[in-house]
Amino acid sequence: MGTIFLYIIAGYLLLVLVGYLIQEKLIFKPEKLAQDFEYKYDAPFEELFFDVTEGVRINGLHFYVDDPKGLILYFHGNSRSIKGWAKYAQDFYRYQYDVVLVDYRGFGKSTGKRSEREMLADMQFVYETLKQKYPEHHILVYGRSLGSGFATKIAADNSPRYLILDAPYYSFIKVAERFTPFIPHKLTLRFKLQTDQWIKKVNCHTYIIHGTKDWLIPIKQSKKLQALNPHKITLISIHGGGHNNLPSFNEYHNFIRDILKY
Repeated sequence: MGTIFLYIIAGYLLLVLVGYLIQEKLIFKPEKLAQDFEYKYDAPFEELFFDVTEGVRINGLHFYVDDPKGLILYFHGNSRSIKGWAKYAQDFYRYQYDVVLVDYRGFGKSTGKRSEREMLADMQFVYETLKQKYPEHHILVYGRSLGSGFATKIAADNSPRYLILDAPYYSFIKVAERFTPFIPHKLTLRFKLQTDQWIKKVNCHTYIIHGTKDWLIPIKQSKKLQALNPHKITLISIHGGGHNNLPSFNEYHNFIRDILKY
């Protein structure tokens, strides 16, 4: 009986170790692009490079309009690259806003080894660079899924006009616990992205948009976020919306339009 118990313990520890070692591959699903890849879009845009430090270069796309009302800084989800995410820029520049999308380390043309601390520092560097061109009260920070954690941290450490979260998580630990509840994620997860802690420090108004049929990150996580500061957080529910299809709902576009009017 004791031998069987030892085998079970050893098997569990091995599982935890494997999970720790491969977690980055499970979290991030990047599309990598050649450095000479040429972006092509119908709308006016320019390619951006943010040289954070030696060996670390963050690639971005800037969609611009004449006489913009402000800037949307867009943090995308855990897959693909800005090459594909750029199609969502039209949801914002149609309302006379400039849009900047950036790729995290290892995504698209962006370089550098990933860690939570350094990735957050990258995005802060991007924000500070853009702040040199745009008045901070004209900057809106938008975070989609995985990007909601980065967006919240930026809003907590700065003073943008609004924070908009699209299908956010309460904390990344909670997401991991849903799928592998038997692993001690508080001890082993290297990317905790604690939105629940950071959102308490956000001073601007926050809009959360979430689908009621989101299986990957259930809307109850957004409800928990809103409960942390209900006077400063507005939760917008898209009835029937899933995790990846909110832009297919007219309600989503109506809400974005209404938010950008103010």
